[in-house]
Amino acid sequence: MEEAQVPAIVPTAIGEEEKASGRRKHRLREYAETVALTMLAALFLKFFIVEAYRIPTGSMENTLLAGDFLLVNKFIYGAKTPRYVPFTDISLPYFTFPAFSKPRPGEVVVFEFPGGYEVERPQEVINYVKRCVATPGDTMKIVNKQVYINGRMLPLPSSARIDRAQVLPREFRDYRIFPKGAASNEDNFAPLVIPKRGDVLTLGSSTITEYWNLIRHEGHTVRVIGGGMVFVDGMEATTYRVEKDYYFMMGDNRDNSLDSRFWGFVPEDLIIGKAMLVYWSWDESADKDGFLDRVVNARWDRIGTMVR
Repeated sequence: MEEAQVPAIVPTAIGEEEKASGRRKHRLREYAETVALTMLAALFLKFFIVEAYRIPTGSMENTLLAGDFLLVNKFIYGAKTPRYVPFTDISLPYFTFPAFSKPRPGEVVVFEFPGGYEVERPQEVINYVKRCVATPGDTMKIVNKQVYINGRMLPLPSSARIDRAQVLPREFRDYRIFPKGAASNEDNFAPLVIPKRGDVLTLGSSTITEYWNLIRHEGHTVRVIGGGMVFVDGMEATTYRVEKDYYFMMGDNRDNSLDSRFWGFVPEDLIIGKAMLVYWSWDESADKDGFLDRVVNARWDRIGTMVR
């Protein structure tokens, strides 16, 4: 009696298609996971470690030129969780991580424009790049274009630019200079104490323009009534205790820079990071109709230079 033969099981075309479909889905999932992880890593680097910025004006010439693209170290001064919803100006609660160091005189710093006594802080975020010249608690002054910190001369940066040989005399008052009404100008700036956390400020008609924006930035309302009575949060106040540290910033193009000489102190929480490296640069003054024109007008000698 012959044994029955068991037919071999042959994979069907449908089974092969299912396996191929499964492999494609697996590869797609791997690709999606890779892209997602890459985007998360990029966002982490952007928000906490390093970010790119473009220099739009000549206020830092010749240290930085219009058309330079910077890498900025956000970690060194204390990385912050996102302050705004990405790609919008909608503010978010944020947290600042411990800083490895604080801005020091001579360092080139990126920060959000704080506004001023007569210049409201804009709704949209505007980033500035300037050189830190004075830190919390310092007394700074400018004599014939030369900056002095606590009585000692702060050397002019080697790449700084001074176009106007004529020095504005001390008796000349510039109505734009901070604080409003000060007997100062951009070349001869009266001594000014940079506020630090815990300082007790004296408020009155002669000092309120100096501290107006500071008090408002710290979340309080301020107004002046009658002959100079100052009210903070609706209560008459003759003193105010400072809640944050502040800095004084100036551009290296000393005769063509709107900086702390004109709008005042920069609060610590608006400081973004320290400028590190020019990773790309092109001539902003040249006609550029497309990518090729920008490459042709690239300033190759500036690419890769450290910011000092």
